[in-house]
Amino acid sequence: MVGCSFLPAQEKGMATYYSKSMHGRRMSDGTRYHKDSLTCAHRRYPLGTMLKVTNIKNGKSVVVKVTDRCGSRIMIDLSYAAAKKIDMLAAGITMVKVEKYRPLMSVPFKPTDYTELPEFDFEVTEKGDDFTPIWMKTGDKKKAMHEIKTHNHTHPNRQHGHRK
Repeated sequence: MVGCSFLPAQEKGMATYYSKSMHGRRMSDGTRYHKDSLTCAHRRYPLGTMLKVTNIKNGKSVVVKVTDRCGSRIMIDLSYAAAKKIDMLAAGITMVKVEKYRPLMSVPFKPTDYTELPEFDFEVTEKGDDFTPIWMKTGDKKKAMHEIKTHNHTHPNRQHGHRK
C-alpha cells in the first residue's frame, strides 16, 4: 500500500515533557496547550488519538490525547500533568511504552455509562391574527390610521419610538 504507515500495537521509546514556557501556545490541532491537561505530541499517531503511556521504570500509566507533533529524536512529548502522573519530572526524559488506548466495555460498541438526552418538543403552532399588521387588515388608509392610534392608546408601550 502506498502512503500508509502501520503503527504497532505498542512501541517503546524515549519520552520528554513540555516546558512551562509552552503554556498557552497553539498545538497542531489548533487548541492551546495547558500544563494541567493530559495531552501529548507524537510523531505518527493521528491527532485526537487517545494513548496509554506507561513509565517502564515504575509501571505508572496515564491516558493522554494526541494534540501536537514532536521531532524525530523523541517518540513522545507529554504535558506537564501527564509527566507528573507517571513520575518522570525529576528525570526529565525516560523510557516509556506507548499503546493506543481502548476503554474496556462490557458490551461491544455500547458505553457503560448512560447519558440522558433532553426531550425536544416539535409542536407546530398556527399563525394567528396578531402577526398580521393592521395596515394589511384593511384597504382603507384612514380606517387603518384610526386603528393604529386606537391601538397605541390602549397599549402605551407600543407608541412610536418607545420601548421598555
